[in-house]
Amino acid sequence: MGTRRCVMELERPDLSQADPAVRAYVEALEAELARLQARDASEAEARAEAFSEPPTTLHVITWSASGVAKRTPRHLYTRQRRGGMGVFDLETPEEDPPAGLTVADEEQELLLFSSGGRAFRLPAHELTAAPVRGRGEPLARSVGPLAPGERVMFALPDAGGTYLALLSRDGYVRVISRPYLRLGTPLYDVGTFGPPTSACWTTGKGELFVATRTGRAIRFPERGLPVNGGPGIRLTEGDVAVAVVPVGPEDGVFLLGADGLGAIRLMSGFGANKAPGGGGKIALKTGDLVGAVAVGEDDDLFVLSRLSKLIRFVAEEVPAKEGVVQGVRCITLRADAAVAVAASPVVA
Repeated sequence: MGTRRCVMELERPDLSQADPAVRAYVEALEAELARLQARDASEAEARAEAFSEPPTTLHVITWSASGVAKRTPRHLYTRQRRGGMGVFDLETPEEDPPAGLTVADEEQELLLFSSGGRAFRLPAHELTAAPVRGRGEPLARSVGPLAPGERVMFALPDAGGTYLALLSRDGYVRVISRPYLRLGTPLYDVGTFGPPTSACWTTGKGELFVATRTGRAIRFPERGLPVNGGPGIRLTEGDVAVAVVPVGPEDGVFLLGADGLGAIRLMSGFGANKAPGGGGKIALKTGDLVGAVAVGEDDDLFVLSRLSKLIRFVAEEVPAKEGVVQGVRCITLRADAAVAVAASPVVA
């Protein structure tokens, strides 16, 4: 994450019994801090309003729980300040809410992962092109017939990685070399380990960060996994694995809760295990983590909600932390919940 600042988290002590001069001094410092925060917020809002992205071939791809998807040019989504309301995006019926998003170039191919543990390849430009507030088309029409009850779970842009790390709901992780990525056939035993929940491209020599719904996570060398995969994290009863991210010692990972609160955890403050399969530790104080993505200083973050609100903001607005935090408001939600997050590098 380079020179990202790590902000300390302190609780205000009870000053009712403190010396009046001490209390006045602390209150003066708090007032000055509030003034500086307001100034920073005003400057961030001005930067967001001044930012105008030129037309790009990058697209924001959103899909619903049943696999209805669309693509929309990224430059049509204007930046907002972190914590804004967002804009309405994928138009779906109430019984089929939005479920995921990613950002990909129209010349890239996507890997679509199904609940049956299978992967299918689809050129991004074959997805339905639609406005920001628009309808999509079923992904299943593009990947061919699926088994009864099988559905597309999520999509991953083909970024040219050498290895693919695939995570299942039950915490199983398998790292697959590209030549052995057999499309259209089960990549692991779904009956034993549950459906896939996340995937990422890796070098085969780095580390993986695996996070669960309850905000627990583990970091370990990917070479520690058996050839046919194995447990990445040990889950407690009722918990499920939700995200796998490639990381290094200086990287940061953005974690998002369903309540719209998020934080960037610096790996410099999140110690690595020597091997996979441990119980992990708290990465974000939340009872419902919905996603985790590797993030850099020059990235924009995109957050999607169940009521189809989508917000775009600069990752730099999220304080980077080495310790456990609850997070800051990333999207304002009213009778709603965040469901997915994506990061995309932007050159302003």
